[in-house]
Amino acid sequence: MNVVKGTGKRAEKARATRLKILEAAERLFVEHGYGITTVQEVADAAGVAVQTVYFTFGNKRTLMKELVDLVIAGDDEAVATVDREWFTAALAAPGAAELLDRYTAGAAGILGRLAPVMKVAETAAASDPALAELWRSDEDPRYTVARRAASALVAKPDAAQGLDEASAADELYGLTSPELYLAMTRSRGWSPERWREWTLGLLVSRLCEGTADA
Repeated sequence: MNVVKGTGKRAEKARATRLKILEAAERLFVEHGYGITTVQEVADAAGVAVQTVYFTFGNKRTLMKELVDLVIAGDDEAVATVDREWFTAALAAPGAAELLDRYTAGAAGILGRLAPVMKVAETAAASDPALAELWRSDEDPRYTVARRAASALVAKPDAAQGLDEASAADELYGLTSPELYLAMTRSRGWSPERWREWTLGLLVSRLCEGTADA
């Protein structure tokens, strides 16, 4: 995410304008779709000139990508997920079960914010290869987060015997996927709390000592 640098009133005003544009874009993209929403409409909804949107983001593709980045992070601070307080607290947990409890709580927060824009982003990327390219990387960032958590988890005293890091990462990655979250909360009508309890129960049963499947 590109973050406004510097201090003082000018930087604060630029940051506030940036967030206002992103909030307007989220509302319009969710209500009307990415393809049909114009940059001019985003500017009008944000109460800024269209040139301000282009100056801040360059184009609508970058605006969409930065909106997703903002939603995942929960703020516009230039802090990676693996450096976020909730994530480092999860890794520092004394046991695997507590790590999973903190991890699923953090994941629930992200997925709750991401759910409304996820389908919009997927549809937009499917119809716009240049937008899809902005998200392409050598490794899925979500898997990077899961792998880091798994690395810490397998070293905990109550981790399942014989559990390897790659397998733990795969289960974390799969069970906290946006697709599964949406399937249960949107398609099946589960509350976010029910999703988290179910996901935590599955992960603990699979990855913690005395409960892993034979």
